[in-house]
Amino acid sequence: MNETRFMAAAVSTFFDFPAYLAAAKASVEEALDDSLGPERPEQLREAMRYSLLAGGKRLRPILCLAACELAGGEPAEALPTAVALEMIHTMSLIHDDLPAMDNDDLRRGRPTNHKVYGDAVAILAGDALLTRSFEMVALRSPGVPPERLLKVVGELSLVAGAPGLVGGQVVDLECEGKEVDLETLEFIHLHKTGALLSACVICGALIGGAEDDLIDALRIYARGIGLAFQIIDDILDVTASSDVLGKTAGKDLLADKTTYPKLLGLDESRRRAELLVSEAKAALEPWQASAAPLLALADYITSRDR
Repeated sequence: MNETRFMAAAVSTFFDFPAYLAAAKASVEEALDDSLGPERPEQLREAMRYSLLAGGKRLRPILCLAACELAGGEPAEALPTAVALEMIHTMSLIHDDLPAMDNDDLRRGRPTNHKVYGDAVAILAGDALLTRSFEMVALRSPGVPPERLLKVVGELSLVAGAPGLVGGQVVDLECEGKEVDLETLEFIHLHKTGALLSACVICGALIGGAEDDLIDALRIYARGIGLAFQIIDDILDVTASSDVLGKTAGKDLLADKTTYPKLLGLDESRRRAELLVSEAKAALEPWQASAAPLLALADYITSRDR
């Protein structure tokens, strides 16, 4: 992670975002691979690794590392927490894809977990990743003050439960086939998607020892990028192919779900995403000299094609 820190510090002259992203992603991939060693039962381990190591943007753990660095911390100290957040994200994908939820067959360009290992093992693999995430923070974060780890555990417990992912998913399921207003749609996405993105930023900052003013600013930043991320997801669901997305395109339309394009249209949805990103970046203006990675990640959210 030293290379990542060096590049992030060079914001006053030039910030090479692709190089930063590649270096941070490589560190995350290595840490993810190390997090699940030989253990029994073998089938459970294989199912956990199948989804956790399936690739993807790794945006969430990279946000965690970038926020830690902005707070003045060493990104390497936030790696276990970054891994924990990706484990929670992976758990949510495994469970969302189940027949009782979104009933999807394709994730990250290959069959979903339950299609390979069956519903029961997929559920248990998700459960195991969720509990392993707390192990990563509480037991595998050397050098981080215990009081910071306690705050991170608190954030994770909220995001993974009814106040976060679970609550958002329940409301999402309840609203299938119904007319949904913008307020309800934003509630769903602030909980189902935005809560975890916010936790990534806040947990990284906590590991780095952030002061309250930075935490408050990062919550505003995270809310903006969280909603913008989902708006772009909704746009891509109707404009991109399954081959490009690596998951089933058009599934929200098939499930008769309300989306931003359905409510606002494509053009207005994109304008809204761009406005949210602008507001998110503005929240970090007092720290602009050190916030290049987070600012670039915010722009990346609206420019991505998958």
